[in-house]
Amino acid sequence: MTTPSSVHTPFNRILLTGAAGGLGKVLRESLRPYATIIRLSDIAEMAPAAGAREEVQRCDLADKAAVHQLVEGVDAIVHFGGVSTEHSFEDILGPNICGTYHLYEAARRHGVKRVIFASSNHVIGFYRQDQTIDASAVKRPDSYYGLSKSYGEDLASFYFDRYGIETVSIRIGSSFPEAQNRRMLSSWLSYDDLTQLIERGLFTPNVGHTVVYGASNNEKVWWDNRLASHLNYQPKDSSEPFRAKVEAQPAPAADDPAMVYQGGAFVASGPFGDA
Repeated sequence: MTTPSSVHTPFNRILLTGAAGGLGKVLRESLRPYATIIRLSDIAEMAPAAGAREEVQRCDLADKAAVHQLVEGVDAIVHFGGVSTEHSFEDILGPNICGTYHLYEAARRHGVKRVIFASSNHVIGFYRQDQTIDASAVKRPDSYYGLSKSYGEDLASFYFDRYGIETVSIRIGSSFPEAQNRRMLSSWLSYDDLTQLIERGLFTPNVGHTVVYGASNNEKVWWDNRLASHLNYQPKDSSEPFRAKVEAQPAPAADDPAMVYQGGAFVASGPFGDA
């Protein structure tokens, strides 16, 4: 796993939301070097605190008062909470939109000055896979989920301009143990590279609101991180070891969204609630 540079002074207390999720469980382990205490939160049940260096606090992000209490005493926030796949707007609204607002309001009230926001490639999912874009590209959300992450990035920008809360928004590609399909050969982000991104986001000075694309050192990547070069993110892993296994799978049709758009199947999910 990535380890912090010797020049880093760990935070006293970092809040990790979404700690019961797939990536949350990984980060529960890998973020330990960066804080004296990790406060873990999710709406779902979690394993009990493992010693004095962990705190476990269940919280519904849609509950403003509960989020305010959750953030008290925190020095930095790693925000991975919320719905992580496409759902109806009503399902997304509470945890992803209201919840992210509640988190930034709590950060403002409690004086938290550094947030790592788990954004998503689905903020720009309607770009085609034959395009290469950087963080200045106009956002093109592919889903209600992508819209919620676009809103989170706008909140991060506003709360920096208005209140000086600095955020690194990581537009996560596909963070799994291995690349699972052809799209992921470009979008895959290893757990170690994700941890490195969070470490750079926590400890790099003067980030303002920085948007960085979360992908490993894959052979073909659709995203240019030159506008986040001050983070000095240097991915170490690559999807190439998984290429043979992936390419042995039946190839989707050429017009399949998974082969056309950077957001893959999300561009075709829904609509929801139609009779």
